Amino acid sequence: MSIALRHGLAGEHRAEAARLYWQAFGSKLGRVMGPEPKALRFIARVIEVSHVISAIDESGELIGVVGFRTPRGSFVGGCWDDLVAIYGWSGALWRAACLHLLAHDLAPKVMMVDGIAVRPDRRGTGVGAALIESLVAEARERGYDALCLDVIDENLRARALYQRLGFEVTGRRSSALTRIVFDFRSVQVMRRRL
Repeated sequence: MSIALRHGLAGEHRAEAARLYWQAFGSKLGRVMGPEPKALRFIARVIEVSHVISAIDESGELIGVVGFRTPRGSFVGGCWDDLVAIYGWSGALWRAACLHLLAHDLAPKVMMVDGIAVRPDRRGTGVGAALIESLVAEARERGYDALCLDVIDENLRARALYQRLGFEVTGRRSSALTRIVFDFRSVQVMRRRL
């Protein structure tokens, strides 16, 4: 089984990338970004194709993505106008306030993983590891010193993968508000030096 890793995202894969992202993060984002049809429209609308690496199988299907955030943008970001376009003015207002809870500044010379998602039937086959290694190479090429990510405390499988790939836990962020809004209290901050 071979895969091709490509910088960017083909136009025909935009909706599938949104679905993969929602499958990976919808359980945490659902209260804020739902209902699902609107969330999928929002994610597809705001995807920044210059901030993603795609995994494509031998038949040309998208099987995984890893997005990243830099001072120049993020894979799934968007702005006020995007929220209003999908959720209306009042829906955008409270969603923006909630999403602000997840925002934090980037450290200098650090690229941040902005979501990794692999099609369920391809999990455990090395696609996630290949995407992360490709992102490490991308970060080095762009002159970053480290690649960071946040992993929810309860996500032991993801944390184990990242540790196998050379990431170390460097801190923890916690908030009672994220527990109420997103159903998780804390994340471990992990870093891989480049």
